[in-house]
Amino acid sequence: MMAAYNEWANRRLYDAAGQLNDTDYRADRGAFFGSVHRTLNHLLVTDRIWLSRFTGSGPTYPSLDLVLHEDLPSLAAARAEEDRRIVEWADGLSEEDLAGTFTYQPVTNPRDITQPLAPALAHLFNHQTHHRGQVHALLTAIGGRDAAPSLDLIVFQRETGIGLS
Repeated sequence: MMAAYNEWANRRLYDAAGQLNDTDYRADRGAFFGSVHRTLNHLLVTDRIWLSRFTGSGPTYPSLDLVLHEDLPSLAAARAEEDRRIVEWADGLSEEDLAGTFTYQPVTNPRDITQPLAPALAHLFNHQTHHRGQVHALLTAIGGRDAAPSLDLIVFQRETGIGLS
């Protein structure tokens, strides 16, 4: 459910970001990563890092603030592909997989950490929600309340029926 929600919320957020002019999209407005553009890039970077840790494949990066794509259309395409990758991987997980452990090294403090998969997966989705909230606040500050879509999990559940039964 959380992988599907993540994909849904990202699509809605990217659609809203696409309504901004380039100046507003790139303006440093004091968010942790500055702009809508840099925050969306950060989320792609970190999702790729985590999925590489989880699966042992895919790109990884030495820094959390890289700009992987300079324009929104190519960033949106990469985001959609990464979301599909997350959904496909998550859909294949078993209870045994979720209870298992994995070992990785944080980017900011390289040392081996071994932990159960399920809590790390919860972190992946919580991290997305955290930074999507920052982008949502930026969109609202730029264009008013109607500029940012609802990203509530319950709205996703009602629209899709996922998680209601």
